[in-house]
Amino acid sequence: MSVAGLRKAAHETVAGLPREFWWLWTSTLVNRLGAFVATFMALYLTLDRGYSASYAGLVAALHGLGGVVSSLGAGVMTDRLGRRPTMLIAQLSTAASVAVLGFMVHPAAIAAMAFVVGMASNASRPAVQAMMADIVRPEDRVRAFSLNYWAINLGFAISSAAAGFIAEYSYLAGFLGEAAMTLVCAVVVFLKVPESRPEAAPRVAGTRAPDDVRLMTVLRDGRYMGVVGLSFLVALIFQQGHLGLPVAMGADGFSSSDFGTAIAVNGVLIVVLQIPVTRFIQHRDPRRLLIISSVLAGYGFGLTAFAGSVGVYALTVCVWTLAEIVNAPTQTGIVVQLSPAHGRGRYQGMYTLSWSAAALVAPLMSGFVIDHYGADWLWVTCAVLGTVAAFGYWLLMRKLPDPVAAAPVAPERAVAEPAV
Repeated sequence: MSVAGLRKAAHETVAGLPREFWWLWTSTLVNRLGAFVATFMALYLTLDRGYSASYAGLVAALHGLGGVVSSLGAGVMTDRLGRRPTMLIAQLSTAASVAVLGFMVHPAAIAAMAFVVGMASNASRPAVQAMMADIVRPEDRVRAFSLNYWAINLGFAISSAAAGFIAEYSYLAGFLGEAAMTLVCAVVVFLKVPESRPEAAPRVAGTRAPDDVRLMTVLRDGRYMGVVGLSFLVALIFQQGHLGLPVAMGADGFSSSDFGTAIAVNGVLIVVLQIPVTRFIQHRDPRRLLIISSVLAGYGFGLTAFAGSVGVYALTVCVWTLAEIVNAPTQTGIVVQLSPAHGRGRYQGMYTLSWSAAALVAPLMSGFVIDHYGADWLWVTCAVLGTVAAFGYWLLMRKLPDPVAAAPVAPERAVAEPAV
């Protein structure tokens, strides 16, 4: 492609998105640039503090459990308090708890603070996704979610490399660095991101507003809860890239650097391909994309059973990374499409819960299957889960309306609050 063609493609990728989206995107990038705890917690506990691997696993599970607990609560806050206040509360709480965690020494205190960090760091997700749905036009949402996902992975790739050098100097510096970057993220939101929550419809005395959405409303939405369940299955599969894969490669005699080489392909491909692939899929049928990505994810990990070299492992990573690139923005777009505007926080909270629950269950699943049946059966399980998810999407999405055609003709009215 010529330079002019690349410029045109880049312009079309970013054109038409509101300024508020780009400030939100910037806050996401800044937040991920400071990521340290989730990446290096296990090494910090085992190498720096001298705790056992079992204890490190317990702390990781408590961190995940914190995310599970906060998902629904943050969703309710997003609808009741607003998107912006929820993000600020979550970011300030994350900064404070991460900094405190860096100074904890007693194992019980470390475990407790890891749970708090998991709650705080996960609480902003429903608000961010709801705000993006508020401010971006329906036809641009897949592109917007893809750009946000790209920022997450770009920031994570940079922070992982930087954090490795920081950890060699001081793990405490890593904790304080993440706290500082999270505070910067909060400052960006406070100064530049206005509230976007749609105005509530006027209530008639003695009656409930027609747009009043409660958690029970979400739980009774059969199609949406079906999507949440399928998201959980897909998340279980993707989690194995950081759980089952390193264990399996270690059992086959490969070193940690071999695993690092193979898994690095995931981050590189997402950074390089996320935007061009999104340009290719953004106007295509999301139902087919979810089915295809589920199959690619399941059988991409399934192919790992036949891997015998670092090159083949890297090839399998390529397959399921492509599934991840397609699935992430498409799935988020479907979640928004099925969510009423005034209940987006609760709906997004339930969706976030599916990934948090998968992060909690996946380590137990991979450990049990590998210990009792061997790694090959874990990859077979992934293929089965991918097949089940694809069939489930086919059943649920058969009568799904077109997202643009189903959107309201008039733009949603938002509560315009001052940025400061």
